[in-house]
Amino acid sequence: MYKNYDYLIVGAGLFGSTVARLLTDKGYKCLVIDKRKHIGGNCFSEKIVDIDVHKYGVHIFHTNNNDVWDFINKFTEIIPFKYQPIARYKNKYYSLPFNMWLFYQLWGVTTKNEAQKYINKTRVKLTNDNLEEYAISLVGKEIYNKFIKYYTQKQWLGIKAKDLPSSIIKRLPLRYNFDTNYFNDIFQGLPANGYDVFFNNLLKNIDVRLETDYLWHKNEFIKIPHIIYTGKIDELYIYKFGELKYLTLDFTHKIHNKSIQQHYVINHTSNDVDYTRTIEHKFFLSKYYNLPYSVFTTETPIKWNKNAIPYYPINTKDNKALYNKYLEYHTSLQSNIFIGGRLGDYKYYDMDKTILEAILLVKTLV
Repeated sequence: MYKNYDYLIVGAGLFGSTVARLLTDKGYKCLVIDKRKHIGGNCFSEKIVDIDVHKYGVHIFHTNNNDVWDFINKFTEIIPFKYQPIARYKNKYYSLPFNMWLFYQLWGVTTKNEAQKYINKTRVKLTNDNLEEYAISLVGKEIYNKFIKYYTQKQWLGIKAKDLPSSIIKRLPLRYNFDTNYFNDIFQGLPANGYDVFFNNLLKNIDVRLETDYLWHKNEFIKIPHIIYTGKIDELYIYKFGELKYLTLDFTHKIHNKSIQQHYVINHTSNDVDYTRTIEHKFFLSKYYNLPYSVFTTETPIKWNKNAIPYYPINTKDNKALYNKYLEYHTSLQSNIFIGGRLGDYKYYDMDKTILEAILLVKTLV
């Protein structure tokens, strides 16, 4: 029995680890547990043939918040990095996000007015607030069909774009200049030595127990007065009202003795391949450029099941309603369990927003 702790944090991802750090720094004794073999959640990276490999997809840290930027810099050296992915559509390569380079590649135009004329030819007025209509109202049918339609169908495994919320696409910039930076944030970067080093520093001097499923071992922790739960809320209550749905992914990592695509990320937007992205990790940081070998990853959406790793909540009306039902039930119990994070809140959070949510929860608790 664990009884000398003030808080049990279930989940060693970014939210749980940040909460544990903040509470520990305020004098509370914390125990962090996680069902996986490693800390860091989906942000985890590890060295493969001396290259930092993002094991669960690309994680670029970006924020406009000075406090959040200062916070992450306490635990690792951050290398400035601008995320500039490339799109592949039917064996042709294009600049992303939607910017003048892309418009030049498509139509040979070099000015905002020229680009808008082409976009306006196939743009339609927004009548329903869903992903498909929002995208077409913004960039027209040609860009939608080449760079959004099939990518979305693959990513969401057949869910029609008209049945997905427009919020998914609103994160994608539209610019009438030659700026290829995906994010607009002031601060952008990558840990110089990988996210594994960052998380080890974040959880320094905090007790961590891995390969421990809270739901199987909860009786061991009944003496701990406060619990921060960062897992799936439906799983916490044994799927009492049904299962929430998530997008899940398969990552296949392979070592090669040469470079494969000469760029860190390519989005595959046509339907001639099943995968949505390919990643070549050596091109994230210049210190790896001259290595004779490479680690190449394919990212493929796969059918969801409750034992898979949840990546993105599928925020359809039915799933939102089901989540709210669980949240109301949880609130009614008035238990010692506090829920938060990407899974607990059933929301997609960028990394900086995850840290901000952790800071907010700790302020509420203390």
